[in-house]
Amino acid sequence: MLPERAAEPGPLRADTMPERRSFLQTERPEEPARDGMRGALNRLGLRLPPGEREQSERDDELAVSQHWAGPRTIAVVNGKGGAGKTPTTILLSAVFARYGGAGVLAWDNNQTRGTLGWRTEKGAHDRTLLELLPEAGRLLGTAAQSADLAHFVHHQPREKYDVLRSKPIRLAHENRVNPDDVDAIHAVAAKFYRLIFIDSGNDESDPMWLRMIDHADQIVVATTTRDDHAEAGALLLEALAQRDARSARLAEQSVVVVSQADRNATPADVGHIVDGYRSLAREVVSIPFDHEMVDGHLRYSSLGRRTQRAWLSAAAAVARGL
Repeated sequence: MLPERAAEPGPLRADTMPERRSFLQTERPEEPARDGMRGALNRLGLRLPPGEREQSERDDELAVSQHWAGPRTIAVVNGKGGAGKTPTTILLSAVFARYGGAGVLAWDNNQTRGTLGWRTEKGAHDRTLLELLPEAGRLLGTAAQSADLAHFVHHQPREKYDVLRSKPIRLAHENRVNPDDVDAIHAVAAKFYRLIFIDSGNDESDPMWLRMIDHADQIVVATTTRDDHAEAGALLLEALAQRDARSARLAEQSVVVVSQADRNATPADVGHIVDGYRSLAREVVSIPFDHEMVDGHLRYSSLGRRTQRAWLSAAAAVARGL
């Protein structure tokens, strides 16, 4: 009589299988240092990690390189003219486009004489948001393509973002748009862009200004070291905190950018403004004086190294709130 064959073992259950370490690397390997003495030694064959300063810069670059699910709208605000709203809009747009790629729009939402178009490069046409508005329905249609926007926006070839201009050569009443127009422009922008930076006017009671706030995912208060600019920004945050629950959250999660517009401002002057905003906003970032920010076309690539680093920090602060 033949002996009985031993039963063959059945398949292992998933919960009893021994754990196997994956061959795939799941953690992002840290690149060796590139800057300073550590970078110099690495070029000689060592492999030293980055120092604290270089690692901080890499972390900020990573923050602004992210792509979020769905468009994000950032409103740059202050009730006083000359507080730095336009430079802040331009340079934040440039940083996000430089590190995160295309799909960034800077929009001049100003009822009076918005200067965003004056401080950025002009495209091959003279069109503004006033010419875009009648075409909003078509641009929102299924046949519209992103290239169709080239008829209305002004691409910045060095910085890789687009500008939607107002028309400051016209009188204010001829430029005026209403909240429904803001809705239409925002709908077009949100269809074709991943990040929308809005350079706002100075009238916080204007329905156009308030509708911008209704569309905002985050607000950035731009101010200089002048006391009147700083006070106007603080009063704006306090007013938003009283407007409604959503506006109060925007104020609480805001980022404040303090630009040193006066070359003679002392570190104490800057610190006074920065410290005063810490209880009002999520993050406060200071920008050093740079003569390239004073007048004319404004380009991130033209700024000094220290100023570029400060704007990268400001952009990373914005990214952390998106």
